[in-house]
Order: sequence, then structure tokens, then C-alpha cells
Amino acid sequence: MSVGERRLIQRFADGSVLEFGPGEFDDWCVFLTRPGQPAYAPLDRDYFAGLRQLATRQGNYKVYDDFVQVFERTGPEACEPVLKLVATLSASYRRDAFDAELVLCILYAGMVAEENKAQAKLKKRIKRLGVHQVLIEGLPPEVAAEFSKGRPWQELDEECKRRGF
Repeated sequence: MSVGERRLIQRFADGSVLEFGPGEFDDWCVFLTRPGQPAYAPLDRDYFAGLRQLATRQGNYKVYDDFVQVFERTGPEACEPVLKLVATLSASYRRDAFDAELVLCILYAGMVAEENKAQAKLKKRIKRLGVHQVLIEGLPPEVAAEFSKGRPWQELDEECKRRGF
């Protein structure tokens, strides 16, 4: 892989594409390209809102438990077995299967990116903290997305440990 090129993570049934590519800080920025639209980097508040929307129809604990299954299998590389797990989990969402696959894949890619950040102390746990805050604690997605900004990693580490992860 040469620096600066996009790397495919997943291609979706509607033609959307999820990729890693160069961002502001490193080559691990997650990009989503929807059919007929330019690529963009999904924001925490947007995919947290997507999770909350799924949870209104599927249940907070189902969505959270499925996320945790993906979280537990996330390492520093995106891998086919985890993407297949996401597809399998998402199929159980029936009419929401596509939305579930999309948001879980975005979160998975975000966690892989966190695992590759040289200076990150919390790694993928920072994403789990936000997901927990939205689905289990009921925080608005915008609040959960901003929660960690400007806080010392040690404080966030304690927040994660207090929640059991």
C-alpha cells in the first residue's frame, strides 16, 4: 500500500463504498461514498444517530449487543470474517438490514482506524464509550459525540472502566 491511496473496506448492495484513505492526521480516515454523491468522512454524531434510529425499532440492547460482538473482534486490520459477522447480524434486522449493516460497518471501520492511531491511548474503546452513552445511557448522539473532546485520556479511561470495558 502506498501512502495516500484509498483502501476498500466494504461495497454495499446499493453501490455505496466504505474505504480508508488519507485524512487530516493519517491514512486511516474512513470515507463513505453513496451512489451519485461525493465521498465524505462520516461523523460520530451521524452514526450514533443511525444507531439510535435502529434502536427505536430494534431495541437498544439488541443493537448494543450486536455492536459489542463486532467490538470484541476488532483489531488493527479490517478483515473479512468481521465484515461477514456484520452482514449476518444485520440480516436479523429485517427491513432495517441495510441500515444496520451500513452503520455497523462504519463503526467497525472507525474502530480499526482508532486501533491504528499512534497517539491514541483508548483505541477502539473510545467508540464503545460513545455507543454505550447513546444506547444504554440515553445521551443524545450529539452530546455523546462531543463528550470526549478536550478531556484527558486518563479521565476517559476511567469512564470506560466504570462501564466495564
